[in-house]
Amino acid sequence: MYKVVLARLRAARKDTGMVTSEYAMGIVAAVAFAVVLYKVVTSGAVSAELQGIVKQALDARM
Repeated sequence: MYKVVLARLRAARKDTGMVTSEYAMGIVAAVAFAVVLYKVVTSGAVSAELQGIVKQALDARM
């Protein structure tokens, strides 16, 4: 039993530095996705469609 616990502790120490790099890659991917989404939303056709939806929602009467 002691050997199993010791082996798990040694294995856990080997992955200690990977957590920061994984977070960094996640942040880079999220920023890239945000940039692509921003470009799509600010394009002419999508922007006009979104403005039409907002205008229609504001003009709606109950």
